[in-house]
Amino acid sequence: MTNSFSPSRRRFLYSSAGLAACGLGAAHASPAWAGAVQARSLSFSHTHTNEHISLIYSTHGRYVPQALDRLNHFLRDHYTGDVGAIDPGLFDILHRLALALDAPRQPFHVISCYRCPATNDRLRATGGGGVAKRSLHMDGKAIDIRLPAVPLTQLRDAALSLKAGGVGYYPREQFVHIDTGRVRHWRG
Repeated sequence: MTNSFSPSRRRFLYSSAGLAACGLGAAHASPAWAGAVQARSLSFSHTHTNEHISLIYSTHGRYVPQALDRLNHFLRDHYTGDVGAIDPGLFDILHRLALALDAPRQPFHVISCYRCPATNDRLRATGGGGVAKRSLHMDGKAIDIRLPAVPLTQLRDAALSLKAGGVGYYPREQFVHIDTGRVRHWRG
């Protein structure tokens, strides 16, 4: 008996079955990773809400809308509950960072991601330090993280090596800020 499945048909059926099993359905194209064929996943643990999430956010070079929606909610302003649209490019940077650190399954500990303007203004007024007037957190383009099993200096250096956006190093507060803005770095 001969097998009637061609390699490309097999690949299509396998990926379709995987998407269906995850309930992921159709996806939007990812301009930054259009040629990618593997699935990209991330895991997070939120230090303020004690929530955890692990999911595939992109597959075959396409973002998965339902996964992005879940991540938007997970990375919401933890002070107000406001949900912002997180730049999917930020997830791509984090995925590359996890691979660079050989920690693809280790959850990033999230200190802060989306911040509504009112929260940003309040944090600036209370003098918490390191809060920009026009913070990229308000645009869903920044995240403050750490990886517990990775020294903070190593996390910072790996982020800098990507040359993919802004990297702020906050050793006293024990986090690294990463954003999708222009390439730059600073110490908080």
